[in-house]
Amino acid sequence: MQQTDTARPAVPPSGLSPSRAGDFLTCPLLYRLRVIDRLPEPPSAAATRGTLVHAVLERLFDHPAAERTPDRALSLLRPQWERLLGERPELAELFPAAAADAEGLDGEALARWLADAEKLLGQWFRLEDPTRLEPVERELYVETVLDSGLKLRGYIDRVDVAPTGEVRLVDYKTGRAPSRDFEGKAMFQMKFYALVVWRWKGVIPKRLQLVYLGGAGEVVTYDPDEADLRSVERKLLALWEAICRAVATGEFPATRNRLCDWCDHQNSCPEFGGTPPPYPLPLQKTVTSMSSKES
Repeated sequence: MQQTDTARPAVPPSGLSPSRAGDFLTCPLLYRLRVIDRLPEPPSAAATRGTLVHAVLERLFDHPAAERTPDRALSLLRPQWERLLGERPELAELFPAAAADAEGLDGEALARWLADAEKLLGQWFRLEDPTRLEPVERELYVETVLDSGLKLRGYIDRVDVAPTGEVRLVDYKTGRAPSRDFEGKAMFQMKFYALVVWRWKGVIPKRLQLVYLGGAGEVVTYDPDEADLRSVERKLLALWEAICRAVATGEFPATRNRLCDWCDHQNSCPEFGGTPPPYPLPLQKTVTSMSSKES
């Protein structure tokens, strides 16, 4: 797959998010190309649709409970798409100019894409009732620094707090619910967020909830405890040590996996006959910076 732009200046990593932790666990080379080389990636129709649905669900809670209806959600869809397009004009690449409308977008392809987003929103109303929800936070940025100096950060889609004080962290997924074999991997993201909230606010969330809008739709929940979160913390510290060693040596092996077919960096991957770009960081300087508490 072709890159759409030149890479941005390389920088050493300064912390972990759930997505980047997942990248390294899946394929260290993918982590390097995204985090250190910062190679651009063309927009994805599926990922952009997910961003759009998330934006609509966030904005829906701006309205009074009685107005949080399916029709209201659908009325937000086009304006949110236009906002995204204004912020990221490259998203127009998703809809080829052939048979394009006056906006320079393929009107028929765009209509089908928006219709798929409508189905996802309809699925959400079958899984949750927004008239009975009053989130205390939406798209909440969370960040904490562990005693080791490791910075953890990310965005939580929704935070609910019960009248009795229990906290629930909610994440929307626009794909299908994973099989039992991969469910733990999906919940890792939520445990990551729970650890950040615990170390940041001193509160262990009562419930972690994944809302899958694809396929038949499903809500998956998990109730963590302190032992769970301490285990996650140990795993993240071990992962960060592995990342630091890779950054210091420049050794980021490619790992073939079931996501390779969708990877935008096959031209830079030895598994597909490609060659990674020259390693962009000064190794000795990197070792020093990564060993400091501020890294």
